[in-house]
Amino acid sequence: MSRIGKNPIALPQGVEVKVNDNVVTVKGKLGELTQVISEGITVKIEDAQIVLDRASESKTHKAQHGLMRALINNMVEGTTKGFSKELELVGVGYRASNQGQKLDLALGYSHNIVLEIAPEVKVETVSEKGKNPLVKLTSYDKQLVGQVAAKIRGFRSPEPYKGKGVKFVGEVLRRKAGKSA
Repeated sequence: MSRIGKNPIALPQGVEVKVNDNVVTVKGKLGELTQVISEGITVKIEDAQIVLDRASESKTHKAQHGLMRALINNMVEGTTKGFSKELELVGVGYRASNQGQKLDLALGYSHNIVLEIAPEVKVETVSEKGKNPLVKLTSYDKQLVGQVAAKIRGFRSPEPYKGKGVKFVGEVLRRKAGKSA
């Protein structure tokens, strides 16, 4: 991870970065994010770039160096462009609909699953005839989008025989052969 930590982070126009003690705050057009920096890592802003340095060459400092750089880079990218994840519902009778921040999922259980989505995450459902329903999640916080997507996928993860369940768009599933006759 130390090689990742050495790369500077370019600051696009319209992004404000503040460093107070060990807290970095990034403010952009989509939102504002904060991150607590590990001990042994220093953050400096030099001519439209963020540079991270580590205190020593120990294994933990090297790992933290790369991690903190990646987290700050995700904050900068999220506040300028944003992140999105798409989930596909594969199965007969699997449906998704939303009213505001409430996501209603019919996944083959005796009841519908109603999930209240965090206000930072925008949710959108697409149901076209002849195609599997899609759930689109977008936000400026990469960690939150991934967490919400993983929670939705966890309600009915895809099974290896028919591939039924909730999967990410573009995810390749390991398929198994059924019973041999």
